[in-house]
Amino acid sequence: MKKYNVAVVGATGMVGRKFLQVLTERQLPVENYYLFASAKSAGSVIDFMGKPHVVIELNPENVKKYNVDIALFSAGGDISKEYAPLFAKQGTLVIDNSNAWRRDVNVPLVVPEVNAEDIAWHKNIIANPNCSTIQAMVVLKPLQKAFGIKRVIYSTYQAVSGAGVKGYDDLKNGALGAAPKKFPHPIFGNCIPHIDVFLDNGYTKEEDKMIFETKKILNDQDIKVTATCVRVPVFHGHSESINIEFVKPATVEQVKEVLGSAEGVVIQDDGKNNLYPMAITAENNDPVFVGRIRQDFTVESGVNLWCVADNIRKGAALNAVQIAQKAIEMGAVKDQLN
Repeated sequence: MKKYNVAVVGATGMVGRKFLQVLTERQLPVENYYLFASAKSAGSVIDFMGKPHVVIELNPENVKKYNVDIALFSAGGDISKEYAPLFAKQGTLVIDNSNAWRRDVNVPLVVPEVNAEDIAWHKNIIANPNCSTIQAMVVLKPLQKAFGIKRVIYSTYQAVSGAGVKGYDDLKNGALGAAPKKFPHPIFGNCIPHIDVFLDNGYTKEEDKMIFETKKILNDQDIKVTATCVRVPVFHGHSESINIEFVKPATVEQVKEVLGSAEGVVIQDDGKNNLYPMAITAENNDPVFVGRIRQDFTVESGVNLWCVADNIRKGAALNAVQIAQKAIEMGAVKDQLN
C-alpha cells in the first residue's frame, strides 16, 4: 500500500491538537508526519504517534523543503491564503479549515458523508466547511434526498471553543470574575447573539457562512435559508435547532427512518425518558446526534429537530481527516509535482 507524507499546519493550536488526536485514532497510511506552526512555536517538541516531533517553522523555504502529499490546515484564513497555494503548486492536496477558500467556485466544499464525490474535481485545495454547517449537512442531506427541501431556519447555540483558546479562556476566567478578552461581552452566565463580524444587511458573517455553505454543499441555490447564530456559555459542542420545510409530504416517523440509516447520525429521541442530544454527551464523539424530532404544524410538510456535535472534532479536525481518507480511497491524492 502506498504511504503518504502528511503535514499539519497550525499543529500547536486547538484544532491542530485535535488533528493529531484524530490522526492517531484513524491510522492513515502515512510515511512521515510534518508539524508546522509559526516561528514562535518552531523548535518546540510535540509527542505524537509515540515519538517526539519537532515543530517546523511555516515559511516558503520549508514548504519547498518537505515532500508533502496532504496538508491539513488550521492556521487561520490569512495564513491559508498565503500558504495553501504554495503547497498546492508543489502537488500537495491542501485540506483547509479556514474560511479562505469556501466561496471559491474552483474549490470543493466537502462533508464526506454528504458530497464526497466533489473531492474528485479538486485542484489541490479542498475547503472544510464551517463547524456549524458541517453538523447540519450530515442531517439535512439524507432528508433532502428523501423529501426535497424548500426552506431551512437555523438557530445555533455555539460553544466558546469555536472561538479558539481565547474564547475558551473567556468562559473559564469569566467564571472567576475576569473581564472578557475575546468576546465583546461576558460569556459566563450569558448568551451573545453575535458570532464573527456584522454585515451591512444585519446578519453576522457566521450566519452568512451557514446560508452560503448550505446551498453550495447541497448543490441547490433555490433552497431558502436563514440563520441566527448565538454564542453560549458551553466549552465544547455546538447545538442547533433546525426547522425544515420539505417539498414532499413527510411524517415524523419517516424522517426518523431516514435519519436512522444515515451515515454519521445517531438518533437520541425519547423525551419521556429525558433522552435528547446534549453538548456534554457529544463532546469528543464522532457522530452528529439528533433528537426532538417533531412536526411543524405551521407548514404543509415540515419538522423541527435538534442536533448536536463536537465542534472541534466533527466540526473541524475529524471532517478534514475524513476528507483525506476519502481522497486516498478515491485515488485523488496526486503525485508530487505533476
